[in-house]
Amino acid sequence: MPYTVIDLFSGGGGMSYGFHTHTNFEIVAAFDAQIGKPSSAKGSLQCNQTYQANMGFAPFEVDLAEIPEKELQKLVKSRLGKKELDVMISCAPCTGFSRAKSNNHLLDDPRNSLVKRSADFVVTFKPKIFIMENARELLQGNFTGHFLYLKKKLESAGYKLKYSTHFLSDFGLPQKRERALIIATNRDFEPYGLEDLWQGYTATKEAISVRRAISWLPKLEAGEKNADDACHSSPSLKKESLQRIMHIPADGGSWVDLLNIREGKKYLIPSMLRSVEKGKLGSYPDVYGRMKWDLPAATIKRECAHIGNGRYSHPEQHRLCSVREMGLLQGFPKQYQFKSSSLANMYRHIGDAVPPLISFQIANICNWILTNKKPNLNQCILEGCSLGPRDIIKTKEVCGNLNLAI
Repeated sequence: MPYTVIDLFSGGGGMSYGFHTHTNFEIVAAFDAQIGKPSSAKGSLQCNQTYQANMGFAPFEVDLAEIPEKELQKLVKSRLGKKELDVMISCAPCTGFSRAKSNNHLLDDPRNSLVKRSADFVVTFKPKIFIMENARELLQGNFTGHFLYLKKKLESAGYKLKYSTHFLSDFGLPQKRERALIIATNRDFEPYGLEDLWQGYTATKEAISVRRAISWLPKLEAGEKNADDACHSSPSLKKESLQRIMHIPADGGSWVDLLNIREGKKYLIPSMLRSVEKGKLGSYPDVYGRMKWDLPAATIKRECAHIGNGRYSHPEQHRLCSVREMGLLQGFPKQYQFKSSSLANMYRHIGDAVPPLISFQIANICNWILTNKKPNLNQCILEGCSLGPRDIIKTKEVCGNLNLAI
């Protein structure tokens, strides 16, 4: 009988998919209010459409910040029946912790309280394993009190915790993405993490490159949709945006390079000119920047649907990376379907997600915890992604990670 899983804040299914693909797990219920940002209406994100297209059932559309625990218990019971709950996933929104928003260093976003709510849910449902993935600032930012509450409450309930931050490229993701991972187990089991699964091994540089992930896809114009893959589509660009990207050098070029070409300044927007005048560019060159073929992609954030929001332009073609390309760089398999009436929402489903390439590894770790049988690392490779068996090589050093004592 497969182990049971529920997924809170299920989004477009990035974390669920790793467990859905593993034969020893069954996802019995998922929950998401489909809220893009606090000012958005419930249901506006439409991520449950993407979830259903890939998992085969629709999540409950409920707001986990508001639902009474007894009502949530009834919904879970309706799907769980007499079975015990083995795994609870609760990837509460990370936007309030992320360093991408400068105010997060000063103000405690109300959404951060969902970490504490998750701790309450663990005490209520008593899963054998609890999993949370979030921004690194959950463990080392200005508002670690939310994590400390979760840690204290879970330990008081008899759980053992393993928590770390990682660059996920260490584990085969073709993207520079730093995340926190918490795995907690009840007193009958020992927790393991990604660093335990990969101990003594690492991924090749080729495996984590943009080239490996997306170079094989058909060429595409801005505003075009591939006839054979509806997800291989990219938004159109206004004339000035198209002219700007056409003059930015291929393979890692930035708008700063426009300063070195004749009449290049005419393609700069006012904020670029102000940065040049101040002589303080910071990370701003990533805006309108191109990805570099032989390096991992920059961090794919939830607002990756515009070339002005980060280094999201194709290395050579004059456009934003397509939904399919962004999905592959985020560790989604090539067959994954993104569904929404809005192309921008599809990009958000990707940027918000836990990469399935990683969640499949986490599912294997959970199976290891529950069975006490460590899997072969080659068994932890998700089919349809850029990482293959030959990409895993031995190393004398353990993959880079930061174990934090708080």
